[in-house]
Amino acid sequence: MSATITAAPPLGVRLPRRRGVELSLLVGAVLISVYGYAEVGLAENGALPPDAAGYGAGLGVLALLAHVAVRARAPYADPLLLPIAVLLNGFGLVLIYRLDLEPALGAEAAPTQLIWSTLGVGLFIAVVLVLRDHRLLSRYAYVSCAAALFAMVIPIFFPAVNGAKIWIRLAGFSIQPGEFAKVLLAVFFAAYLAANRHALAYTGRQIWKLQLPTGRVLGPIVAVWLLSAGLLIVERDLGTSLLFFGLFVVMLYVATGRTGWIAVGLLLAAVGAFAVGSVEPHVHSRVQDWLHPFASIDAGQGPNQLAQSLFAFGTGGLLGTGLGQGHSYLIGFAAKSDFILSTAGEELGMIGLTAIFVLYALLVARGYRAGLALRDPFGRLLAIGLASILALQVFVIAGGVMDLIPLTGMAMPFLAQGGSSVVTNWIIVALLIRLSDSARRPLPGESEAS
Repeated sequence: MSATITAAPPLGVRLPRRRGVELSLLVGAVLISVYGYAEVGLAENGALPPDAAGYGAGLGVLALLAHVAVRARAPYADPLLLPIAVLLNGFGLVLIYRLDLEPALGAEAAPTQLIWSTLGVGLFIAVVLVLRDHRLLSRYAYVSCAAALFAMVIPIFFPAVNGAKIWIRLAGFSIQPGEFAKVLLAVFFAAYLAANRHALAYTGRQIWKLQLPTGRVLGPIVAVWLLSAGLLIVERDLGTSLLFFGLFVVMLYVATGRTGWIAVGLLLAAVGAFAVGSVEPHVHSRVQDWLHPFASIDAGQGPNQLAQSLFAFGTGGLLGTGLGQGHSYLIGFAAKSDFILSTAGEELGMIGLTAIFVLYALLVARGYRAGLALRDPFGRLLAIGLASILALQVFVIAGGVMDLIPLTGMAMPFLAQGGSSVVTNWIIVALLIRLSDSARRPLPGESEAS
C-alpha cells in the first residue's frame, strides 16, 4: 500500500487563520474556570468567593494579552493550543484554591501560583513576540546543552527537600532548575539529531531479531543513560531522570525511524531503574510503596499518601463528590503538588478526570501535528520533543498517583502547585505556538487569508 503525501495548498487558496475560533475558545476556558472557582466557594462557605470577579478578570486579561500576541506575531498558529493551556492553568488554580480552604494543608498557595502563572504568560508573550523563526534556536544547541547540565547539577549543592535534591532555596525563594533543563535539552537533542540523523540511522550487527547500531553511534544514548542514572543516585529524583532519558529515546526514534533504538532505550532504562531502585533507599521505599500500597495499614500505622490517593479515586466513582466536597486533603503536604490529580479524581469523578486527560491528549496531539507538518528536520524534532515532554510528564505523574508505576514527585503540567513548572509549561506552549505557525503558514507565492 503506497503512502499518501499531502501536497501544499494550490496557489490562490485562502488558508484560514482561526484566530476568531481561538478567541471564542478562550472565552469558554475562562468562564469554565470562573464557574469552578465559584462552585468551590459555594460548596465550602455557601456563598460566592468575594474575589471571584477579580479572579475571572485577571485570568481573562492574561488570556486576552496572550491572544493578542499570537494574533500579531503567529497568526497561523494552531487555535487549540492557547485555550487548552488557559483552561488547564485556570482549573489548576481552582483546585489549589479549593485545597487552600483546608486548614490542615498550611499556608495559602493559590495567590502565589497566580503570580507564577502571570509570569509564565508574560514569558509566553515574550517568546511569541521575540522569536520570529524557530530555526534560530538551533544555533545555540551546545549553549543549551551546557546550560541544561549546569541547571541539573547545581541542586546537588543544596539541601534535600522531601528526600530529593532538586530545589534551590535562598532567602525564602525557591526554584527547580530541572524544569527549565528539559526545554534546553529538547533544543539540544533536536539540533544534534537533525544534524546527525543519517549517521544515527546506520545500523551495525544484528543480535537475534534486534538490529543494533554500531558502537560508535551507540555512545550518545549510553551517555544519556549514565547521566540519568547518575542524577537518580545523587539527587534521588526518579521522575526527572526518566523524563530526560525518555525524551532522548523518543526523539532518537523519530529522527532515525529505527525501532531498535526504542528497544535499546527500554532495556537500558529497565536495567538502570532496577539497579538504583535496589540500592538507593529513597527510591527503594517508593518502589516498595508501589508494590504494597496498603502495607502501612496492615502494620497498624494508618494509610500512607498513596493509599489515601487510591481511596480518593475510589470515593469519586463515576461522577465525583463535587468540587469542594471531597477529602483528598487527607493525603497531606503533597495534596497540592504530587497528588493534586487525586483531588480532581475524587471531586470530579472518572468523567471529569477523563476530560482532563483528553485536554492533555489534545495538547500533545496538536504538538505532534505541528511537528509532522514542518518542513525542516530541526523544527519537526523540536515540536515532537516538546509535546513528548508533556506526554511523558502526564503519564509518569498519573501512573504514580494511581499506583500503576512508582511515584516520582513531579508536578502535573499546569494543574499542580509549582512556580518553575507552570512557567516552563507556558514556555513550551509558546514554542509550540511558534512551531505550529511555521507549519501552517503558506509558502511564498501562496495566498494568505485575511
